[in-house]
Amino acid sequence: MAHFLPNERVALFIDGANLYSASRNLGFDVDYRNLLEYFRKQTNVIRAYYYSAVLETEEYSPLKPLTDWLAYNGYALVTKPAKEFTDAAGRRRVKGNMDIEVAVDMLELAPRIDHAVLFSGDSDFRRLVEAVQRKGVRVTVISSIRTSPPMVADELRRQSDQFLELADIAQEFTRRQTEQRPRPAPPIRMTPAEPFNDPHDPD
Repeated sequence: MAHFLPNERVALFIDGANLYSASRNLGFDVDYRNLLEYFRKQTNVIRAYYYSAVLETEEYSPLKPLTDWLAYNGYALVTKPAKEFTDAAGRRRVKGNMDIEVAVDMLELAPRIDHAVLFSGDSDFRRLVEAVQRKGVRVTVISSIRTSPPMVADELRRQSDQFLELADIAQEFTRRQTEQRPRPAPPIRMTPAEPFNDPHDPD
């Protein structure tokens, strides 16, 4: 059961690529309006950050509808250019890691909040969580152990003050139910395609 205090100052830190991958593996799409409302009903949300790398070499980014909407609907949008490269097999790949941006914002905001909510399962965030906790901030990690493989690293889950299984709260902000399958075919979407990041890539 999620534990949030009504008057504590809370900030959300959403790793867009990680949340997208976890939700798709669990078979649902995120309604970001309902997600923000879910937390606002429980506690005092003072900031909600959404992080995503954006490929700027294309005339039109599939992420643009989502990022534009978030920027006008209560989210602080943090983006940076994604890097495009060719792998050893000659395939075009796109990569964008937002770990540093998340860490900087959380550490800067720590003196002004009571509770940080991190939407990511990346083990690299364990030291960040520990550092923020030393400043007196409680940290909740939201990810999933029900995906295959699990999206959340054990060390990050142990370090957090509270771990919330994404599947347990998904009904509060599910936009459209989809069939759960290993690699779903892309449906017609009102929001853009997958953000540029491989959540299982340590780099």
